[in-house]
Amino acid sequence: MTAGTAGSAVPEPYDATPFLPARGGLPAHRRAAADCQGCPLHRDASVTVFGRGNPHARILLVGEQPGDQEDREGEPFVGPAGRLLSKALREAQIDEEDTYLTNAVKHFKFTVKAPGKRRIHKAPSLREALACRPWLEAELRLVDPAVVVVLGATAGRSLLGPSFRVGAERGVPRPLPDADGTQVVATVHPSAVLRSDDREAAYAGLVADLRVAARAAR
Repeated sequence: MTAGTAGSAVPEPYDATPFLPARGGLPAHRRAAADCQGCPLHRDASVTVFGRGNPHARILLVGEQPGDQEDREGEPFVGPAGRLLSKALREAQIDEEDTYLTNAVKHFKFTVKAPGKRRIHKAPSLREALACRPWLEAELRLVDPAVVVVLGATAGRSLLGPSFRVGAERGVPRPLPDADGTQVVATVHPSAVLRSDDREAAYAGLVADLRVAARAAR
């Protein structure tokens, strides 16, 4: 909370828009994002984790948020879920060098149960995802992909609205709202595959959805 002019407390804003650069490409946005304070998540995270990959990618993949390893290294999808995603992309015959990887939320949200213990992922709220959406919209505009793959519910709700459900919409290309010609394909987040009781079936479903995205991008 911050103090108002009359001494009363006012809610902290949830909007990254004031931190976006007025001009420039992905490098300028990455530099500006490092100082983003568009929601309270910046307080506890180590760094802003901006997207990475081909700046002219045909396929842009959007996850939920950085994890513990991503927060330490400052790069998206470098932990266990990222390694599984890389494997799935290869099986779907998508060259990862031709993709752009990012998250709906750029700061790691977590909880710590006891001092010195591992930081446990905590799902971002819709308000936090919407606060960060200006960064994602800038990435979409600058990369201009043919296909956006949303990995999981947070990414889907950030781009497609609060009624989005992965199970109901996965694996079917549809137009991305307010994007000229860009298609969106929904699937599960690779971390959900790692948590699944039937990991083999969950992984096969992820690969099948990525193959749909690969066909849509041709």
